[in-house]
Parts: sequence; C-alpha cells; structure tokens
Amino acid sequence: MIQQIYPQVQHNYVFELNKDMHIAAAHFIPHEDAGKCQQVHGHTYFVNITIAGDELDESGFLVNFASIKKLIHKRFDHTLLNDHHDLFSSTDSNYFPTSEGVAKVIWEIVQGELDKKMNKPNCVQVFVRETPTSYVVYRPKHKEGAQ
Repeated sequence: MIQQIYPQVQHNYVFELNKDMHIAAAHFIPHEDAGKCQQVHGHTYFVNITIAGDELDESGFLVNFASIKKLIHKRFDHTLLNDHHDLFSSTDSNYFPTSEGVAKVIWEIVQGELDKKMNKPNCVQVFVRETPTSYVVYRPKHKEGAQ
C-alpha cells in the first residue's frame, strides 16, 4: 500500500488509530448533473478511518484493526455501491454513492459498531480518495458534551 498523507482532525482524546484500506468498487450517480458519472464506472478507493478515545477495551485495543477492515472492506470491496439499497439511495441526494455519500455511510457504519463498545471510542474522520486528484473528508459534528 502506498503511504498517503491525509488531513488530521483535532481532538482531545488520549488515543487515535487510523485504518487504511483500498476498496475496488463500481458506482454511478443517479442525477443528470453528474455528467458521464451517470454511467457505471469503477474506482480503487483509498479509505482512511480515524477513531479516537480515552479508554482501551478488555483486550488492550482502542478498536481491533481487523474488525474495522472486516466491517468496511468485506462489505464493499468488488461490489456495485448502488446495489447496497440499505445504505445508498437513488432519490435522496444525501445518500447517493458519491465520494461524500460513501464517506458519510462508512462513518455511520463504523460509529454504529463503536457505539456498542464499552470503551466508547468515536470515529472522528473518514477520508475517501476516489482518484489520485480527488478526495473527500467527512467529520461528524460534535455531540453535545462530547470532546
């Protein structure tokens, strides 16, 4: 894997982990303004997920790296993103499988799993590079009382 440089998110947590992965997937954008991206085409997405927290779990991890890869890579690699009807929409532009939509959906999946953990880590950033010259960063708004 080629080393990537991606934006850093500021936080006050003690621990931060970053999980990188490549996902080969196809998609199309269901909107007339998408131009040629309305046609099915593929990318090798580079994804970086940043998780932060103050407490380790009972096995000494903030989060096990393998569990994050399994959660995201196994689900999306070598798929047509538009076929994930439970995650992406053909009518709600907030859930089109654009880079922005992919980053948001990955955050929702990851944070949903993190919310089940006793040590309560938080996904503070999802970076999705669609091409060598184009990427998106998704950072959730801070919850009231969160760091």
